[in-house]
Amino acid sequence: MGRVAELAGVSVRTLHHYDEIGLLEPSTRTAAGHRAYSAGDVERLREVLAYRRLGFGLREIADLVDDPATDAVAHLCRLRGLLMDQRDRAAAMVTAIDRELEARARGIRTTPEEQLKVFGAQLYDAIGSAYPATRRTEPRIAARIWDALGDARTVLNVGAGTGSYEPPDRDVTAVEPSAVMRAQRPPGAAPCVAAAAENLPFKDQSFDAAMAVSTVHHWPDPVAGLHEMRRVARRVVVFTYDADDTGWRQRFWLTRDYLPEFAELLVGWPSLADLTRAIGGHAEPVLVPWDCADGFFEAHWRRPEAYLDEHVRRAVSVWTRVGPQAEQRAVTTLREDLSSGRWAERNRDLIALDTAELGLRLLVA
Repeated sequence: MGRVAELAGVSVRTLHHYDEIGLLEPSTRTAAGHRAYSAGDVERLREVLAYRRLGFGLREIADLVDDPATDAVAHLCRLRGLLMDQRDRAAAMVTAIDRELEARARGIRTTPEEQLKVFGAQLYDAIGSAYPATRRTEPRIAARIWDALGDARTVLNVGAGTGSYEPPDRDVTAVEPSAVMRAQRPPGAAPCVAAAAENLPFKDQSFDAAMAVSTVHHWPDPVAGLHEMRRVARRVVVFTYDADDTGWRQRFWLTRDYLPEFAELLVGWPSLADLTRAIGGHAEPVLVPWDCADGFFEAHWRRPEAYLDEHVRRAVSVWTRVGPQAEQRAVTTLREDLSSGRWAERNRDLIALDTAELGLRLLVA
C-alpha cells in the first residue's frame, strides 16, 4: 500500500479512507493482512484521483467510476474532455488578464461589474450558459442538414453543444468536450460523450453519418477533427462558414461597418477548400432566412436591434473573442445609427429580402 500511495501522490490514510467508504477496495490482502492492489485497482485509483483533482466530490466520483456502461477508454475520453475544458477556462482567464493589463496601461479603468465578469468563471461559461436563451434549431436549416444525412440511421453529432439540430428520428450519439454545454442538454437528449473532435473514441466506420453544426470554428485543429469524422462515419455533414470569401464580409453590414476586428479572427483559419478536402466532399451555400430562429452571429442581418441585446451577444463567441472594447464600440455606434436612421439608409435594400447569402456553407461527403 505504501508504494501505491507514493506513486499516486496521496497518503496511506487517504487509501484507507477510500477503502472504508467502498470507493476503492483492494482486491486482495497479503498473508500479513496488508492491502494489496491489483492492476485493475490501480486503474480505478487513477480514475478516482483524476476526478478528485477536477473538483468532483467523492459521492459523484463513486457514481462515475461505478457506471457499468463506462469502460476504461470511455473514462479516459471523459477525463480528457474535462481537462481540455479546464485548459480552455485557464486560457480564457489569461486572455482576460492580458486585456485588463493593456487597458490599465492606457489609463482605462473598468467598472467593478466588468472586473468580476472578466476575472470570474463567467468569462468562459457565459457563452455556454447563454445558449438556451437564443440558440435553438432553425427548422429550414435543419431540413437541409437532415436531408444531407440521407438514409443514415446512426448519427454521431460532434461538438454537439446542447443538442440543437440533432435529428429526432435517428439513433444519435453526441460528443461534446464542454461540461457547461453538456450540463444544459435537455432530458431525453441523445447520450453524450465527453471528448474532442480531434480524437473521437470510436472505431472506424462506427456510424452511418457524422454531423457537426456551428462548431468547427471552436476546434483547435479543424482539419484533424474533420479527418476523424470521416474515419468514424461513412457520410459527413458539416454546417460552417467560408472564411475565404471577403465578399460576404463586405455584404454583411455588421462586419463591414461595425466590427472590422472580425477579420482578425479568421487569420490562420483553414480555407473552404481545405475543409472540404478533409472530408472528401463538396460545399453548398446556405441562405440565412430573415427570421432565423437560431441566434448565431449572422442570424439577425435584417433585425439589427437584436445586436443591442446583451443576451443575444453573449450566446455568440465572436463578441467574446473580439474583446469588450471592440464590442462596446460596435454596439454604441450601431445604436446611434439606428436612432439617427443612418443604418436604415445604408441598408435599405435588405428590407425587401427574405434570405441573405452570408458565407454559411454545408459541407457534404
